[in-house]
Amino acid sequence: MIRARWDQKIYPPVKIARVADALAAEGVPLSDALQGTQLTEQQLRSPNVLVSVNQVIVSYRNAMRLTRNPDFAFRTGLKSHVAAYGMYGFAILSSTDFRETMKFVVKYHHLATPVVRLRFEEAQTHGVWVIDPLPHPAIDRSLYRFIVEMQFATHIALHRDIMGSAFAPSELQMTFCGHESNAPFEQTLGCPCRRRQPENRLMFDAAWLNAEPRCGNEIAYASVIGLCDELEEELAQRVGVAEQVRQTLLASIGRRTDFSEIARQLGVPARTLRRKLKEQETSFGELIGELKSHLAIKYLRDTQMTVEDIAGALGFSDAANFRQSFRRWTKTTPQDFRRMIVS
Repeated sequence: MIRARWDQKIYPPVKIARVADALAAEGVPLSDALQGTQLTEQQLRSPNVLVSVNQVIVSYRNAMRLTRNPDFAFRTGLKSHVAAYGMYGFAILSSTDFRETMKFVVKYHHLATPVVRLRFEEAQTHGVWVIDPLPHPAIDRSLYRFIVEMQFATHIALHRDIMGSAFAPSELQMTFCGHESNAPFEQTLGCPCRRRQPENRLMFDAAWLNAEPRCGNEIAYASVIGLCDELEEELAQRVGVAEQVRQTLLASIGRRTDFSEIARQLGVPARTLRRKLKEQETSFGELIGELKSHLAIKYLRDTQMTVEDIAGALGFSDAANFRQSFRRWTKTTPQDFRRMIVS
């Protein structure tokens, strides 16, 4: 998966537009829905405008504050359609094999303005989507639930687009405790929603994968895959050398990392690498801090590791230095963050 900085504007504003339209249906002015996103109505509808993950997160927070519907995320996700995803969506529609479709969705997911990481598994009787929200520092317990509920519903809607309106999951599993409105979800979907599970999982009968796609076309699919590859290359170019540095750092996280050694591994002179990072409005120090903050959030959210163990895994000399850095990244302590996200 291509990983951009949270503030890097490289994605189409599809998800922001979906939320703004759903709020408009409740009578919320567009200016309120877009508050803080730095987008105008014209920009929201422009095919030439690109947005960042930060802007998507701001629009989601606006929705949580402005909506009168406690089920807003789920109801909005159910209104998703494959056609809104451009070439990525067209490839999904034209695939001739549903198992290949699932692989495609995961491989090219970064073309769809991702706020989650996806994994697909097939057991003997079930297909399973595993949904993991990105470790963004602004994703607290409430926003985490909002994102998971919207992604569950989006997946269901897209499955119905390609597999037929009768598609329904057999079970939803969520890591959080849920809320009272989960009962209507169960009635709407006709499946159980289990809380406090190890992962967020959408499960469905694997027999759905054996059906023949109604819109499958081998020639169209091959052509669109080529276009998606080109889009992927363009996206990688927008992310640029910072992504290469990030991947190299990830392989050596926890060890003292020297800038000149990273440059050597990438086959780029240190001076050139520093200049290229500056052109992308970042630096080696910022990338290290960003990577460590992502991992720290993930460890605190998804594991039972102690603060001391996390500090050691991330290469801090002691837990006190880690706590100081974590407060700088998130404006809170590791202990308070863990209580906020898992309680």
